[in-house]
Amino acid sequence: MLYRLYLLMHNRLHEWGVDWIFQILGQLTFRALAAAALAFTIVFVAGRPVISWLRRKKIGDTGQTDAAVLQRTTASKANTPTMGGVLIAAAILVSVLLLADITNFYVIVSLIVILWLALLGGIDDWLKLTAAARKAATGSSRQGLYAWEKLVFQLGLGVLVGYFVFSQGDNPEVAHDLAHAVTLPFQPTYVKRPDVGLVTNEHLLFLPRAAFMFVAILMVAGMSNAVNITDGMDGLATGNTVIVSLGMVVLTYIAGWQGAAQLLLVPYVPQSEELIVLGAATVGACLGFLWWNCSPAQVFMGDTGSLCLGGIIAYIAVVIRQEFLLLLMSGVFLMEIASVMIQVGFFKATRIATGTGKRVFRIAPLHHNLHLAGWTEQQVVVRSWILTCLFMVFALAMVKLR
Repeated sequence: MLYRLYLLMHNRLHEWGVDWIFQILGQLTFRALAAAALAFTIVFVAGRPVISWLRRKKIGDTGQTDAAVLQRTTASKANTPTMGGVLIAAAILVSVLLLADITNFYVIVSLIVILWLALLGGIDDWLKLTAAARKAATGSSRQGLYAWEKLVFQLGLGVLVGYFVFSQGDNPEVAHDLAHAVTLPFQPTYVKRPDVGLVTNEHLLFLPRAAFMFVAILMVAGMSNAVNITDGMDGLATGNTVIVSLGMVVLTYIAGWQGAAQLLLVPYVPQSEELIVLGAATVGACLGFLWWNCSPAQVFMGDTGSLCLGGIIAYIAVVIRQEFLLLLMSGVFLMEIASVMIQVGFFKATRIATGTGKRVFRIAPLHHNLHLAGWTEQQVVVRSWILTCLFMVFALAMVKLR
């Protein structure tokens, strides 16, 4: 909004001789850094009053779990407020609206992604946290949205993202075939020919609309659920999201700058550069939230924040055609969701085969299993951050290995 206002007033500001004061708004790097700072400030300043309001409303984590041992270890968190993800979503929205180009197609879709998943997670959180009151009043004790209900909305968002992002690549005004390319490890997007110079690699795989939409669906639904499952310890999901989002900012900077994309032999996606503001705002909002969410946590993000954050990083990866590198950076998130899938799948298979379900882990997700194995909560969280840092560095190094 501020950026568009600056462009609208540019000539008038020049006539008044004050253009030099505001011209920094025309610089994408400044707007990205300002978005990170603004998002952090919003969460940091609004954190205490919002947490107090959540406590007064008794919007707190129930602390319920199927593992008796784990339930005892988390009993102290029973009164910690949740739904703190409203801080994250609101800070990102405000920062993007003020500092990104709100007429940019990819920015518009990103706003839909944020609102869609934050609202979905908020409804789920609210149903869980008001279950006791509703049972007393109406006899209904429904604990949140059913899994299939959440999945329907996640898949629906993935369909919309896939369809419209693919269509943007077909837009004759900004059409670029690489917006539909599959980016594989070690495969250069461009090759140099002695006679014509740099050209698109003829061995690239380009996705048709249906396949592109399928990838978008998997990424949006999968990453939003992966971050959601990881959100089980103080600072765990928040800190890992900060690191992954930083990596996505770097990749977006490369994808949106033709010179850098061609130098590093990765797809150049026109107009995607504005998503740097979104990525930076996500980093800032998560850092601000980590101030309140670090051990011992004063607030949890809940599904409101975790679904939203997973969707944001997945959306950016789909636009800039770097799904593989996002998955590599998100190794911790993937291990968490894989542990749940393995646990549930093995239990059901052995129950069908033997009549008694067996488990691979003491409990899933993985972070709780490590806790029960003897790691302190702080060890689990910090070591996961270290792993994600290593994954991110390795993913960025792979950009050069082409």
